[in-house]
Amino acid sequence: MASVGERLIEGLAARGVEVVFGIPGVHTIELYRGLAGSPIRHVTARHEGGAAFMADGYARASGKPGVAFVITGPGLTNALTAMGQSREDSVPVLVVSGVNRRASLGQGRGLLHELPDQQGMVRALCPSFQVTAPEMLEPVLNQAFAAMLSARPGPVHIEIPTDVMPLDCPPPTAAPQKVAPPLAREADIARAAEFLNAAQRPVILAGGGTRGAQAALAALARKLDAPVIQTTNARGLMWGDPLSVAASPTLKSVRALLADSDQVLALGTEFGQTDYDMYAVGGLPDLSGMIRVDVCPLQLGRWPAALPIHADAGATIRALVPHLAQKSADGAARAARTTEAALRELTHLAPKLARFRLSVEAMREGLPGALIVGDSTQPIYAGNLAYDHDRPGGWFNAATGFGALGYGPGAAVGAALAAPGVPVICLVGDGGLQFSPGELRTAVDEKLKITFLVWNSESYQEIAEAMQEVQIKVIGCDPSALKMEPFAAACDMPFQSVPAIPDAITAALRAPWGEGPRMIEVRVGN
Repeated sequence: MASVGERLIEGLAARGVEVVFGIPGVHTIELYRGLAGSPIRHVTARHEGGAAFMADGYARASGKPGVAFVITGPGLTNALTAMGQSREDSVPVLVVSGVNRRASLGQGRGLLHELPDQQGMVRALCPSFQVTAPEMLEPVLNQAFAAMLSARPGPVHIEIPTDVMPLDCPPPTAAPQKVAPPLAREADIARAAEFLNAAQRPVILAGGGTRGAQAALAALARKLDAPVIQTTNARGLMWGDPLSVAASPTLKSVRALLADSDQVLALGTEFGQTDYDMYAVGGLPDLSGMIRVDVCPLQLGRWPAALPIHADAGATIRALVPHLAQKSADGAARAARTTEAALRELTHLAPKLARFRLSVEAMREGLPGALIVGDSTQPIYAGNLAYDHDRPGGWFNAATGFGALGYGPGAAVGAALAAPGVPVICLVGDGGLQFSPGELRTAVDEKLKITFLVWNSESYQEIAEAMQEVQIKVIGCDPSALKMEPFAAACDMPFQSVPAIPDAITAALRAPWGEGPRMIEVRVGN
């Protein structure tokens, strides 16, 4: 009979898992027993945080859960930062860890990798399930996938004691449970259509919950003739559409569009600070009259709405469109005015970020249709404020919500594996790169076509500027930078260095290179 570890692999494969990211250790080797004969591919990270970031990037690029295997204790604590990022951005990631043998749990015997209460620690962040007997494995897998996919997506943890992993485990008696997000009630669809049909100047707010529903979103916008404001995680869904407003509601010009509307339809957005109030100044217009659609009932209770709808955003859009009358609401002109005003405002508000935004556009021109996976770095902040991308779901980064440095390299690896044949740019600062440099070797091992574009200011420039603005002596913001060319050589990568000039960035990205990843350093003057 197969062991618990082998049945785990079978159960993951039965649920569509194709890739697992991880680093094997003495507390997880039994989980690896079934991998050799399975269709699941294992990708070796260099740090458990990197493995979980890879799972996050894979999930965002594929639309399916990402999976990571980590060891007990330090392996799991290393992964927690990445799990925090996934939680804040509603990304479905399953982290499977070991835990010490059952009889030792909570005893404080000083066992290898021991924590006082590993599961309790994780439960402060996300759902955690423990498999303490073989017959529990299948129900726990069903619970874990339901937690990831039937409500607000996010990380989920499963831990298996080391003395349970090798036990004989019976095969499942039924197929894996199908998991589906909640659907809107017919009465809510009818009420939403009534509100929208009565509106003269509707506006749509599209968040990350609309990813994968770009065709339906565009059809909805055309039916309502409504500008579509896209948060960071929705960028690219309306590329090239005259109704697109790819700018942050942090900007006063975008808020003015919301204030002028007579009906706001908010789809799959949590109204987080990094999208709606990046500089924490307040002043967002009163949106209490909005229609709000979200898969998370807790989120619906955190902002008042005239019509809260607990449902999947994409399915709700498709159900709603047939009930709407065709409008002529001057939507394209309103969208164009707002976009132009947002770009002027950004130039006035943050001239440096406005220049860096042009560099992001140069990246798009250099590798059209690429996935741009970003770390927390200044050109990413600029793009989050005002930038439209040419690939649906092709712009995502860590400068949202949790804001974890070191996200980019691992997430880019996961994204590249999820979308073979699609060019990937990892946009990372010199500081962020030093958080997770080892993941570049995983890209080399896997022969992934990733361009690691390092924005090198040789400092924590944004923090230094923030200190200067409030007249604090700049301390701790000038760590010595990697020497990028020998570092790229140590990673067996082609290397090029260019100034932070848009044309130079575009030309560097267009230059052909061989198999595997490459590095382009962008030199930024302080």
